[in-house]
Amino acid sequence: MSSNQSPSKSPITLSKALFWLVAVLCCAPLLKIPEKALAFVAPGALILGIALALTLGNPFPVESKKVSKTLLQAAVVLLGFSMDLQKVFDAGKSGLVFALVSISGVFLLGWGIQKLLNVRPQTSLLVSTGTAICGGSAIAAMSTVMDSPQEDVSVAVGTVFLLNAIALVLFPPLGHLLKMTPDQFGSWSGIAIHDVSSVVGAATAFGGGAVQTATAVKLSRVLYLVPITLIATYFRNRNSGSAKSASVPIPWFIGLFVLASVLSTYIQPVHTLGPSIKLISLSGFSLSLFLIGGGISMKTLKMVGVRPLIQGVALWAFISVAALVVVLKM
Repeated sequence: MSSNQSPSKSPITLSKALFWLVAVLCCAPLLKIPEKALAFVAPGALILGIALALTLGNPFPVESKKVSKTLLQAAVVLLGFSMDLQKVFDAGKSGLVFALVSISGVFLLGWGIQKLLNVRPQTSLLVSTGTAICGGSAIAAMSTVMDSPQEDVSVAVGTVFLLNAIALVLFPPLGHLLKMTPDQFGSWSGIAIHDVSSVVGAATAFGGGAVQTATAVKLSRVLYLVPITLIATYFRNRNSGSAKSASVPIPWFIGLFVLASVLSTYIQPVHTLGPSIKLISLSGFSLSLFLIGGGISMKTLKMVGVRPLIQGVALWAFISVAALVVVLKM
């Protein structure tokens, strides 16, 4: 009896060991690794989570599902501490009309592609949100508001991070080829690259001070998380027939995100801690993506299919070209 039990215990022990090892590795941003490397921490965590789930299995499936949602919300809140609202508003004012038009255009085009390709509605919404606003952080916020299944979150984040990696490599040399100024490149990358860390990485690689403009432009789009999640909350309540559908309750973590932004802007000691808090946010985000990836199975991946990737590429092409045309005319 004991000899028969031994082989079955080994994979469980190995999966637990690997689980905790990767969980610790998700704290790598706290070591202040280079900005370019930071852009690959979160997608790497997601990939490792999926790999573990598809090979040895997730030893803590129930706990992972519960913890990942709270971690995602906390990571969004902590992101607010890296924002200086005055700089964000200054960067956002000049491109306010374009921001509204481009964000609306991405969601409208995403809806059309979802109908055309029959993409799962939750996955389509998350891909559109990540493309229109700020990549993984926006997907995290929207997924918790909509209570999205883990497979939809994983596929949406995976799609966005794949395109992030491509942009991180292609955008800097393309910017130099087009003889863009640092401000032009910063504006373009801040709009067209999904995730904040990837925007910083690409702008740093371009050089010339582009990173300041890129960060401000990207963070100005992060603020659109507030109205977008409120709208999503309203429609979710209305469609569910909730008695509270007449009101639009503010998701608690979005309210705290706004509060964190205000504190960082107007209280100097809090502002000083912003960069360190941002690293904690990225670590929490990476760990939550690892847990989400750990909930994936081959069945769910086949069920979602490649259509979200097609949608993601189409939306990214739209926002990249549109932003490039506008920026070059500045």
